Amino acid sequence: MNGHVVVVGLGFGDEGKGAVVDALCRDGSVSAVVRFNGGAQAAHNVVADGRHHTFSQFGSGTLAGVPTLLSRHVLVEPIALAGESRELAALGVADPLRLVSVDADALLTTPFHVAANRAREDARGPDRHGSCGKGIGETVWYSLLTGRAAGEVVEHQVVPGTPGEAPRVGDCARPRVLRRKLDALARFYEPLIGDGTSVDELVSLYSAFADAVRVVGSDEVAQLADAGRLVLEGAQGVLLDERYGFHPHTTWSTVTPRNARELLGGRPARVLGVTRTYQTRHGAGPLPTEDRAVLDRFPERHNGSGEYQGAWRAGHLDAVLLRYAVAACGGVDGLAVTHLDARDLRVAGSYTTDAGPFSRLPARPDLTAFLSGCTPELAPLDDPVTWLEREFGVPVVVTGTGPDRADYTVRVPVPL
Repeated sequence: MNGHVVVVGLGFGDEGKGAVVDALCRDGSVSAVVRFNGGAQAAHNVVADGRHHTFSQFGSGTLAGVPTLLSRHVLVEPIALAGESRELAALGVADPLRLVSVDADALLTTPFHVAANRAREDARGPDRHGSCGKGIGETVWYSLLTGRAAGEVVEHQVVPGTPGEAPRVGDCARPRVLRRKLDALARFYEPLIGDGTSVDELVSLYSAFADAVRVVGSDEVAQLADAGRLVLEGAQGVLLDERYGFHPHTTWSTVTPRNARELLGGRPARVLGVTRTYQTRHGAGPLPTEDRAVLDRFPERHNGSGEYQGAWRAGHLDAVLLRYAVAACGGVDGLAVTHLDARDLRVAGSYTTDAGPFSRLPARPDLTAFLSGCTPELAPLDDPVTWLEREFGVPVVVTGTGPDRADYTVRVPVPL
């Protein structure tokens, strides 16, 4: 795919975005990978030349030597980033942090956010939302609280104390500002999580982080886009999007290409939607085509049950949800299809409900409840590539027939 490319997952995450980004980067034509949403909860697997890494904050072009920019829409967790850097160094990536630039306006995810996230999810008991437990939602929520008072309800959560300004990456180079914000954050969350984290230690760690990475301004994406070819890498999947996902089992993040388009400032880019040949998700929430036989037939090499995410689940490809995801993106210019080595596949082209058959989700506020009453109508899926190209009228640009880089093919490029 020539020109700038926006890679977005069309499922509940885990579609294979990391391997697709690596495939696009391996020919040396990409000058940078820009992360445009999410935070340290990304889990993008790349297997290349005998090396395997699950990318969390680094862009998935790293093993191909491509630098990463964490945009202002990314929630940055410096401690986890340092840990990921050490893992990449052990795989032979020289000085990984030299490959990372971070927007000064990006929000910081701290141990306070992580602890609060887990405390809330633990309190939900059997009604857990399926959080990764990495503090993502809590980071965003705290940033919304300026001017709010203790006891108010914001986004269905009670404000437990007096909030301060949300800490951002640029504060890491300003110790006094950083300390003030972290002190306020610690006091705010103490009623919920206690006082176990040292602000002094965090100030020291975050100051070292600011020295180790390149902190940039808001015009960095524009400069990179004008100088070379970008791949903008999304995290999670559209079916978890904060607006289009099925509440309450959603992420506090814009998963559609909206952020990527805003960062590019009107510069042209192709949207590449990624799907498996069957449906998967972690934890609670709708999965209309769920089938234990699919889970048993296609054992997962790099995914499993998580303490906070919940169980790994699988089912047949769901064309109704896929159409919904593509529409939420405003359409796609091409598709990437992974797990083409799977056999004896089926696809749900429509649902049967009490109100009749549906091939597209209706516009209604209670889609989560609606999906629980749907029965998928399944048909054989003998040739996923042909079926997808016919269904959506766009080419399949990247194919994956296994977990390794060698199993991925970038087909005839699509010109801008």
